[in-house]
Amino acid sequence: MSRASLQVKVREMAMNTTRLTRRFVTTSLLALLVPIVLFAPQAYAETYVAGQLGMTFPQALSGGDVTQHGIGGLTISSDQPLKNSLMLGAKFGHYFAKARWVGIETGLSFANPHVKEGSLTLSGPGGSATFNGLSGLSHRMIIWDVATLMFRYPGYRLQPYVGIGPALFLAKLSGPDAPPGQSATAIGLNAEIGARYYITRRWALFGEGQYHRARLGYISNDDDSAADPFGFRATYSALTLSLGVSYHF
Repeated sequence: MSRASLQVKVREMAMNTTRLTRRFVTTSLLALLVPIVLFAPQAYAETYVAGQLGMTFPQALSGGDVTQHGIGGLTISSDQPLKNSLMLGAKFGHYFAKARWVGIETGLSFANPHVKEGSLTLSGPGGSATFNGLSGLSHRMIIWDVATLMFRYPGYRLQPYVGIGPALFLAKLSGPDAPPGQSATAIGLNAEIGARYYITRRWALFGEGQYHRARLGYISNDDDSAADPFGFRATYSALTLSLGVSYHF
């Protein structure tokens, strides 16, 4: 083989090697970039909807004041314990493009923290009286977290967050014989902390702890002597632990 032929052969081998190297590099870059593009959370303005299921652990109704016509002015000396309840909820939120760590969220949740059977102590200027063996009460609680200000760490997959804002409480109490009950509407506090984990670019799982507190007035029928229970005001507070799934777009 002549020197010229050998040089041509070497150049061809070099060109083939270069093409193979470029193809390998291109394929490797695509293999790295495709998962990032498909599965990375969004780096721009982000809106999401979510559903959640959890358990509500309420504190006893406390600081009760009787408002029922004819017996008003009495205080409820004993707290009224509430049962734990399943909670169903839904959320809608948005994180901003220019401040990815700040967002706004609204949510709706439903639970039934019924009042347990037990005793009740009423106190007034003339002394106090305890009533034993009282039946439990049906207690429905709907909470609308009107506008929760959210703060998150905008990480790659795992994103811790906290939030705080006002909540609208819609409650209904009724006795076992279904007489006229008492409804309550009040503005209170919502505070939450949790973490979201992106399993794809669009879908994420999250775990959350939420605290609600409000001063509720069960007074819709406090002028009706047949109402059960009688009208009163009390403080409601509860911790809810939940798991959920969210879709981001």
